[in-house]
Amino acid sequence: MAAALEIIGGLLILAGAFFFVVGAIGIYRMPDVFTRMHAAGISDTVGAGLLLIGMMFLASSGFEDGFYFVVAKLGIILATIVFTSPIATHALAQAALHEGLEPEGVGKKVLIGPGAHPGPETIGKPSQKPKPKTVKKSAGKTTRSSARPKSVKRTTSRRAAAAKGRARS
Repeated sequence: MAAALEIIGGLLILAGAFFFVVGAIGIYRMPDVFTRMHAAGISDTVGAGLLLIGMMFLASSGFEDGFYFVVAKLGIILATIVFTSPIATHALAQAALHEGLEPEGVGKKVLIGPGAHPGPETIGKPSQKPKPKTVKKSAGKTTRSSARPKSVKRTTSRRAAAAKGRARS
């Protein structure tokens, strides 16, 4: 019976370590603070939970009577982590939102899978909107900073005008 508990405990510890490694890779590879917090929160809760449960199995395998004080302490630590880690992650995400950070891709079109829209390179980057023309006020008269007045439209392009000029000469 003790050998089976040790094998189960060892497998759970390995699974917990695997979650920590995957979480570390997720923290490194994710693009913004919110997805990194998600990777950290999941790996912290699940990885630590599996590690502690594995330690509970290993602690109870050494004793013939079963339940001991070490297992109770590990259970209290497990309950503390399971309840506090998601709350801490949520509080950090709320603070980031309060500071004005936005998750990448929010409000954007579908990027992955069938029917994905082109242009994923622009997701999360500020949009390149043209700058508005500045308006100068002088002596009660409003003028635009552009070369021609707003009411006058160019009828031909510059290339066409240049070609006409060359054709006449």
